Parts: sequence; C-alpha cells; structure tokens
Amino acid sequence: MPEFTWLPAHRASAEDVAAVFATGGASRCRCQGLKAPGWIWRDTTQEQREAALVAQTACGTDGPTSGLVGYVDGEPAGWVAVEPREHYPRIWSRKQPWMRQDPELSGVWSVTCFVVRSGWRRTGLTYELAAATVEYGAQVGAHVLEGYPIEPAPGRTVIWDEASVGLLQVFLEAGYEVVSSPTLRRRVVRHRLSAGA
Repeated sequence: MPEFTWLPAHRASAEDVAAVFATGGASRCRCQGLKAPGWIWRDTTQEQREAALVAQTACGTDGPTSGLVGYVDGEPAGWVAVEPREHYPRIWSRKQPWMRQDPELSGVWSVTCFVVRSGWRRTGLTYELAAATVEYGAQVGAHVLEGYPIEPAPGRTVIWDEASVGLLQVFLEAGYEVVSSPTLRRRVVRHRLSAGA
C-alpha cells in the first residue's frame, strides 16, 4: 500500500507546491478565487496569482499557511486549501450568499479546494487530504472546520472543475457533518474540533 503523508505548505518546498499545481487542475487559479475581494479573472494576471500562492506558502512563513501538501510514497501528489475563514473575503460576497453561515462563529477554518496531481487522480487521495485537514485543524487550534462540497446527482459523472471544492462523501468520511443544503447540489459541512464550538 502506498504511504500517505502531509505537510503544511510552509514546511514543504516551493518545488513540491509547484509540482502539484503544475498538473493538478488549479494551474490557472492557484487557489486564489476566494482570497481577494472583488477579484475577477480579467482583473488579475496569471503572474499575480502565482506570486500570491508563493507568498502564502513560503517556507518558514510565520502563522497559518494556506494549505497542506499531500505526499504519496514521498512524492508531492495533492493539495488541500485550509486556513482561517476570514482569509477568504469572497465567502462573504453577495455572489456567494449561501456560503455565509453563522458569521459570528469564531475559530472557523475553511476547506475550500482540493488539487490532485496528474497521475494520482482516482486513487482516493482526496479522502486522505480531507482527513489531514482534521489532524491539522486540531494541531493549530481551529474550533470548527467548514467545507463547501457538492453532492452529485445519482449516477452523474462529476467533472474535475466541480470536484475541486470536494465531494460530499469525501468530507463525510473525514467526520464532517452537513449543516446546510443551500442549493440543489452544494452543501455546507462542518467538523467541530472543540467543545461548545
């Protein structure tokens, strides 16, 4: 069986982060879609998005990083974006009203995106990455982890662009619970890591 391990991005090498994003399905957005208020793709360049990711994952950076790098037998294979919810200003935009759940709740960390490198897709890696968010959340003192997955229609094949936010089953297997079903297919899920959260 392959061995799965993970590192917070600021403890992984820049080369490992780049390798995942190079062929991982997020080479264009670089997990910046929810990060900057008012950003739309025509207002930013690819270079700006790449520079933002590099800054957010820089080795040795203090404070929370922007995600976790997953390794399979030591090879960088995947990514999951997880950091404090307040780092995602577009969650609160008028275009995402369904994402605004309990804005007064403190200690919430959002899990917003999965990236799986070409060659490791359809291997169950997103399940491992989702489980890693729970372990990491406990380490950094998060009170609640929150995700925004989709639940595909029965028998429907999901394209990767949809699955990048995570599939509902992936989160459920990691111990998350559905707290809201704001649209036909989108769910808001949470994993409570501390009593009273």
